[in-house]
Amino acid sequence: MRRCRGSLLVLSFALFISQARAQVDHIVIAAGTDEDKALQAISNEQDAAKKLSMYEDFVQKFSSNPQAVAYGNWQISQAYQSNGDLPKALDYGDKALVGSPHNLDILVSQVNVGQQAKNYSKTMEYIAKGGEICHSIAKQPKPDGMSDEDFARKITEDKAQAQSNCDFLETSGFNVITTETDPKNRMAEIEEYTAAFPDSQFNNQVSNYAMYTLGPGQLNDQARLVAFAEKILANDPNSVTALLLLASHYSEANSSAKAITYAQKAIDVAKPDAPDADKGRKLSAGAAHNIVGWAYFKQDKTAAAITEFKAAGALLKGQDDQQYASSLYGLGSSYGKLNKLTEARDALTEAAKIPGPVQGLSQDLLAKVNAARAKGK
Repeated sequence: MRRCRGSLLVLSFALFISQARAQVDHIVIAAGTDEDKALQAISNEQDAAKKLSMYEDFVQKFSSNPQAVAYGNWQISQAYQSNGDLPKALDYGDKALVGSPHNLDILVSQVNVGQQAKNYSKTMEYIAKGGEICHSIAKQPKPDGMSDEDFARKITEDKAQAQSNCDFLETSGFNVITTETDPKNRMAEIEEYTAAFPDSQFNNQVSNYAMYTLGPGQLNDQARLVAFAEKILANDPNSVTALLLLASHYSEANSSAKAITYAQKAIDVAKPDAPDADKGRKLSAGAAHNIVGWAYFKQDKTAAAITEFKAAGALLKGQDDQQYASSLYGLGSSYGKLNKLTEARDALTEAAKIPGPVQGLSQDLLAKVNAARAKGK
């Protein structure tokens, strides 16, 4: 039996018993068969146009052999890709997948063509299908008569064999998301990707793209944004990104209790005071302290709000001007509520120097505080 790889040789082939019992497809052409001899003749041909014609004849001649047809169409796809005819390359690659639908090598080939054609939606279809196949390896049923030890070894070997393709598909999916310019298409691709690669190494970055895409300035779909964040937390209860998103959402929705719950969980997860806390963790905790501060402010728990705004400022100063300005404005507003006008003036004076959306609010409130101080003299 001849085993071949890549564009010249043929991989092993195994049919799926069912979707639940899926295994990776491979293609095998038995050595010495007419198909094998025909492939040898094609591989010996040096003229690209003649080789393409020979593959087309090969597919017709062995049309009753699905393995041969899948392989032939795959090679025709690669030939058209080399010629720059990407629509035909995708078309013949799809024909190859009809005969070998769970073949990671063919899916990887289609991903390359799709990326080259900048057809990101189609590319993500192949990536998502590949992700499902990669995760099916560990779920394959144990063959009758095989010992547990041998089955465990088989799973390990199957995973190792597929690893490079699975890694490529996972990385390519993330690249598609970062390259896509249409928000609607990007969100559809994100949903496909997260379903296919639930444990992706890029989960945090993908979550950020999802929240940006669903947020203001893009799709502005708050209901979907909340649902996505909750889905993230179902898989990863310690996702700081999702916790902050929900905290922010409930703060804006005037649901202070929920906002505080999610924000405090984000602070606990970020551990900003830990010796190994990096800038990202400190910024996340600072933003969470700001959310808690404003929630307490709305609840008239002013002293508690001041504590939170101070904690936020300590983490955000020199790191995030806009969040820092928000903490200063909150601090000044809270001191103003308590009629601590000097403290309010100091916080608002600093906030009023920072360009951004809070600057005007800080300047207006500072003017009122200064007027009140003048009257008190």
